[in-house]
Amino acid sequence: MACDPALADTAAFCAHYGVPAERTGNTIIVASKKEPKQYAACLVLATSRLDVNHAVARLMGVKKLSFATADETRGLTGMEVGGVTVFGLPAELPLYVDSRVMRLDEVLVGGGSRSWKIWVAPDTLLRIPGASVVEGLAAGPG
Repeated sequence: MACDPALADTAAFCAHYGVPAERTGNTIIVASKKEPKQYAACLVLATSRLDVNHAVARLMGVKKLSFATADETRGLTGMEVGGVTVFGLPAELPLYVDSRVMRLDEVLVGGGSRSWKIWVAPDTLLRIPGASVVEGLAAGPG
């Protein structure tokens, strides 16, 4: 689905294109605070909040995490924030998918640039190397 890059951020996209936020997923890159840096990608519903310093930190075996900077995200994935997709991520980057994403018939995810979004059946996510479904990865409605 093509979209105006200026409207790629979730709230603006959903408002403009009439897509319910609870049917959209955000791919978020996280980074460990300590060197050597460790990274992971997390897919959560746009209506939820990623549990960075508990669920994700435990999965990665680190104490403190933060959201990767836009520069780190671009350098690691080749994609801009607001357009990061779960497809084509580096092989060494684990992908954690919140279990609530799997309950949808389709979820809208980034398409690899701020100009594209992709509708995908959640079962497709299980075919991505390094992907795992995690119960409690995010909190909040969803």
